[in-house]
Amino acid sequence: MLGRALTSVLWGMVADRCGRKPVIIIGCITVVIFNTLFGLSVSFWMAIATRFLLGALNGLLGPIKAYACEILRDQHKTLGLSTLSTAWGTGLIIGPAVGGFLAQPAEKYPKAFSKESMFGKFPYFLPCLCMSLFAFAVTIASCWIPETLHKHNEDGVSLDVSCDALESACGSNAEFKQDEGSEEATAKKSLMKNWPFISSTIVYCVFSLHDIAYTE
Repeated sequence: MLGRALTSVLWGMVADRCGRKPVIIIGCITVVIFNTLFGLSVSFWMAIATRFLLGALNGLLGPIKAYACEILRDQHKTLGLSTLSTAWGTGLIIGPAVGGFLAQPAEKYPKAFSKESMFGKFPYFLPCLCMSLFAFAVTIASCWIPETLHKHNEDGVSLDVSCDALESACGSNAEFKQDEGSEEATAKKSLMKNWPFISSTIVYCVFSLHDIAYTE
């Protein structure tokens, strides 16, 4: 969570500049690598380091929500974001259950896993490996999802559009200049002064606090 708190805004900026799809794929690859290394940890600090890097290099949360808003029609956006929350809750139920079932396999299932094997030396490697394989499958599947960054930019004026085309679309040069000025004012407005955004962020913060406190 510390890693996420430090880099989530940065990953959001990357998603706005480079696209949602690359950030999603990088996030899934991060799960594959560092989740596996977490299962192979040989010390407490190695476990802490791999978990920190897993959070810091995984910027899925914000881009996934932006992707859902951009790929769905307006009348389905609320349902789409609710589905994301449902998926998160489902993961919080299934994940610990699978982890507890597969942890320490050499002790729980001695007939299938020897204590001399890798699963005996690393008792928490099996659940991490299963989740990493699942994340790897999701990574492969993500290669075929469409990019939606162009939809995010549809509301603004593209920089490579000619002035003549804009004038003809707006009807007059004066109207174009007026629209351009309003866009510049909107662009210069601080995000921290957007009260609807700040209020929704506070609500989400309280929800996250309750979620983690309940989990612990």
